[in-house]
Amino acid sequence: MSRLFSRRHVLATGTAFGLGALGATAAPATAASTAADSTTPSAPGTGAEETRTLDELYQAALAEGGKLVIYAGGDTQAQQESTREAFRGRFPDIDLTLIVDYSKFHDVRIDNQFATDTLVPDVVQMQTLQDFPRWDDLGRLLRYKPAGFSKVHDGFKDANGAWVAIQTVAFSFVYNIAQAGSDVPKTPLELIDPKWKGKLAARYPHDDDASLYLFTLYAEKYGWDWVAALAAQDVQFQRGTLPADAVAAGQRTIAIGTGGTPLTSTTSPTAWVLPDDHPFMSWGTRAAIFKQAKHPTAGKLYLNWQLSRQATVNGWSVRTDATPPAGLKPLWEYPNANIDGFRRFMSDRADVERWKQTFALYFGEVTGADTAGWLGLHPGA
Repeated sequence: MSRLFSRRHVLATGTAFGLGALGATAAPATAASTAADSTTPSAPGTGAEETRTLDELYQAALAEGGKLVIYAGGDTQAQQESTREAFRGRFPDIDLTLIVDYSKFHDVRIDNQFATDTLVPDVVQMQTLQDFPRWDDLGRLLRYKPAGFSKVHDGFKDANGAWVAIQTVAFSFVYNIAQAGSDVPKTPLELIDPKWKGKLAARYPHDDDASLYLFTLYAEKYGWDWVAALAAQDVQFQRGTLPADAVAAGQRTIAIGTGGTPLTSTTSPTAWVLPDDHPFMSWGTRAAIFKQAKHPTAGKLYLNWQLSRQATVNGWSVRTDATPPAGLKPLWEYPNANIDGFRRFMSDRADVERWKQTFALYFGEVTGADTAGWLGLHPGA
């Protein structure tokens, strides 16, 4: 039996683990063998939903000090600019600081702030789903149900209000409409066609857990021969949203591991693929208020505002009472969206590390600067 050692896991635990022999299909199990998310509802939640209006919460947040600090997952500061502008437009007297960084850096940054009693953010919103039940078990999260909590899909909230998803994200692949022409790929399986050699871009799957899960689904569906064939396609691997930017700019034709919607606008240079009967992946971006937050009322205002907008990302909402645009169903009605699968995958960190290191063998180590910038220990302080 071959054995791979994860540097990350060894540093974290002082132990190593084995990876079974890899055959024609992917070996590491994800859906069946991963640990359950401890926030999976097993009993009725406690506490009532917020009854104060947004204006009442706004005045209470001003009386509290009028400040709010949020750590948000992402890879460029510009990704949250629309949120900053919308919140400031609605609540102009709140001093909002919203810091974007990779979720995998924000979560350990927060852990270190807890360890050094220097917590900065009031609210955290990230894709590292496994952190929220862990923080809740440690008593770090304020259990709170904003108005509209009962309308959030059960898979997008903790029953006791420790966290709630404020938006959905879906990952598949995207192509440049002009460059792809009429013979566009409709499934991930087609990406290994020789005609796409030198025309593909992708996120490193071993740099981002969402992209990692998407590639894991592909490996499980199509086998390691498909992964090897993709590795021979001269893929331009990059960090963060750079692959999608390359396709939009016409530098590459297809980008793998990209958020989007099948509802393409007439002015968009790219189209996002929602494959029939082939895997894609999605999740709800979880948000929570810390018990030690300096501005918990402002945090409550933010969560209520987010849910009150019934905001959609690319047409999909976390709320059951939000009607998707024509042509779309709610994300939880797509069996190939793997919403529950991503949650289970993220909760088994040993399995995640095995997949990361295996893909590194196929695609090489991650290179390139952190696209969010290097923010240090206490951004926003």
